[in-house]
Amino acid sequence: MGHYLVTGGAGFIGSHLAENLINAHQHVFIIDNLSTGSVTNIPQQATYITDSVLASLPHLKYLTLDGIFHLGAPSSTPMYRENPALVGEAILDFTYLMEHARREKIKVVFASSSSVYNKCPIPWKEDMPLHPTDFYTEGRICWERIAQIYYDQYGTKSIGLRFFSVYGPREEFKKRYANVITQMLWAKLKGESFEVFGDGEQRRDCTFVSDIVEALILAMKSEISCDIFNIGTGKNYSTNEIAHKQGVKIKYVPVPFVNYVDTTLADISKAERVLGFKAKVALDEGLKRLYDWTYSSHPKVMASVVKGRS
Repeated sequence: MGHYLVTGGAGFIGSHLAENLINAHQHVFIIDNLSTGSVTNIPQQATYITDSVLASLPHLKYLTLDGIFHLGAPSSTPMYRENPALVGEAILDFTYLMEHARREKIKVVFASSSSVYNKCPIPWKEDMPLHPTDFYTEGRICWERIAQIYYDQYGTKSIGLRFFSVYGPREEFKKRYANVITQMLWAKLKGESFEVFGDGEQRRDCTFVSDIVEALILAMKSEISCDIFNIGTGKNYSTNEIAHKQGVKIKYVPVPFVNYVDTTLADISKAERVLGFKAKVALDEGLKRLYDWTYSSHPKVMASVVKGRS
């Protein structure tokens, strides 16, 4: 049995990862301050530490870990636009986690973001020069650079995964920071129109959460010492197409901020070749799984969701 730390394990992606690890008979420790998560997401078999990453660090010296999955940081551009100080907090948390990994000689797999590619020509490849366009992307680029420094200087192993538009069950606690697909569903459940920025022709490479979890586990199991990978589907859809597939009424509004991402599209050839990863859940199937889960399991929760967008 392995022992793994999942920061953000009470959140959307982290709870799915923790559940998968436990089902594979691994022991899971979770750190989460519940800013966008809930204790209801935590598997009963997990050991839970209620706090921020930084405040929880003293507990780590008592744990024997085989690896760290770092998902416990604010993961939406609007969060950083509203509070730029989150950049410093995210970088500090990451640095202390890497320092712990250095001392204990354990591997870190962390969630980067496709947002780092904003303004790059598509499809997006891992070796492209990056140009930070907002506070969120600056933080994730810094993580990647810090991880490389830890490997170059100390041999600390890590893999960063640049996630592309993740959606699926358990996003309700993210509220207005949830993926646009999920927010469309919430609008439909409430009988409301969904506000779309611009003309709705912006395109997104949308990745179902189970594929993200598979990529995280493949990265941890791999023999790769330090690298970055795109985790997406290699196919994108316009917001108009996604709304049509869900039968959602839309209302067009002006884009309210600068540096809005027009199109995302992952070149996934490196992840396929090196990690053996390929997304299994196409958009139509992902929408069906999300709808089935929402309508059968959580109709009352949906009624209280705050309207917004990611």
